[in-house]
Amino acid sequence: MSAPRPEPAPEKTPGGSVPGGGATLGRADGAARTGSSSSETTGDIVDVEGRVVAEIPELQRAYDRGIFHGLVGSSSAMRRVFEKIVLYGRADSHVLITGETGTGKELVARALHLESPRAGKPFVALNCSSLNEELFESELFGHEKGSFTGAMRAHRGRFERAEGGSLFLDEIGDMPLRMQTKLLRVLEDRVFERVGGEVELPVDVRIFAATNVPLGRAIELGAFRADLYHRVAVLPIRVPPLRDRLEDLTALVAHFLEALNRRYRRTVRALTPEALRLLEEYHWPGNIRELRNVLERVYVETPGEVIGARSLGEWMRERDAFAAGAWSVHSLIERERPAAVWNLPMQGGRGPSPAGLLPSPSTPPPREEHVLDAEARVVEPGRGAEAARAAKRSSRRPHHLDPEQIRDAMRRADGNATHAAELLGCHKTTLYRALIRYGIAPEALRDEERRS
Repeated sequence: MSAPRPEPAPEKTPGGSVPGGGATLGRADGAARTGSSSSETTGDIVDVEGRVVAEIPELQRAYDRGIFHGLVGSSSAMRRVFEKIVLYGRADSHVLITGETGTGKELVARALHLESPRAGKPFVALNCSSLNEELFESELFGHEKGSFTGAMRAHRGRFERAEGGSLFLDEIGDMPLRMQTKLLRVLEDRVFERVGGEVELPVDVRIFAATNVPLGRAIELGAFRADLYHRVAVLPIRVPPLRDRLEDLTALVAHFLEALNRRYRRTVRALTPEALRLLEEYHWPGNIRELRNVLERVYVETPGEVIGARSLGEWMRERDAFAAGAWSVHSLIERERPAAVWNLPMQGGRGPSPAGLLPSPSTPPPREEHVLDAEARVVEPGRGAEAARAAKRSSRRPHHLDPEQIRDAMRRADGNATHAAELLGCHKTTLYRALIRYGIAPEALRDEERRS
């Protein structure tokens, strides 16, 4: 298993602030709790945050169980997330949650709500990438009867439905610029108007925003308002990707197996050490969501009580990136013995660490030609090593996007990155990275298209 990748350097906005950096907020929180000045040292900040566990019994219990408001894990990375949830939940400032797709950002938002004084009030969620600009305003602020064609009755928007509680704005980086301006006014003035309305309605809502794109770079490109960023990112939380917290994989697998056993009224009690090793060697681009889906698939396809490495074979054949990154796939499958079963500890129980049960390679990885031959047998029997080499080369290349293709798709989509990604046949995050790499500003393309 390769070592976890180092945490990326914090991203900076044009104004010099650091999105997702905990030190700035820790300093502010420490000053608020202790009455100290802004010159408080880093050691003092760490001490303040370190006292959270001792002061809050439910957090210590969560550490013991390895689960906190549906978030599973006991790694140091997740413990930091849990501590921030408790600290930030009890405040009333807006929170920006960053992290890759599938890491559980909405679960973090719900946990923040449950830890807040607003816990008894509504928690309302809106995915900002799921609506076009015409529907966005109505969905967020509501509309009056007859305000547009098809408005047969008045509609309460998300702000009204979340009154007194929390509003979760997922994928806020996809929010159209015009709507960003309107949202900023609501956050500053705490009033809004329905579409077609003339009455200003007061609102008391706490915002939890989430994104998997670098907003600092989006600000530089003119795709996101800096003033809105500073409004929603008062308290930052970064949710780590699964590859950076692989020590939680065991608990996550046990958690999902329990849920599947309840759902299907079966008993699948274990993964073999080799099966677990395969999961550990995958890089999990889809993070927790992908892990859950993979486990459900092999759970349904496995008739017995034990999931072995061979049960993962078809899933592996469909993922060239997996074969490219795991040199020991074939050897692990061949090594697996029916008796070599590791019983997963269920929630609340204790069990041995898989690291103590799995053999660690004492010899260097085999030469590449041997690796590729093994991968060929795993990826697709009969294709041979040359096919595996092609898969390996393909998996190393990112989805190639030509700058002119991107500009054309963004113009056709009127600057909407989600729709442009669909036109290009790529994931939205891939498109965002390409926009940043080529320095393409969506708003500039939208204006150019309208002028033409």
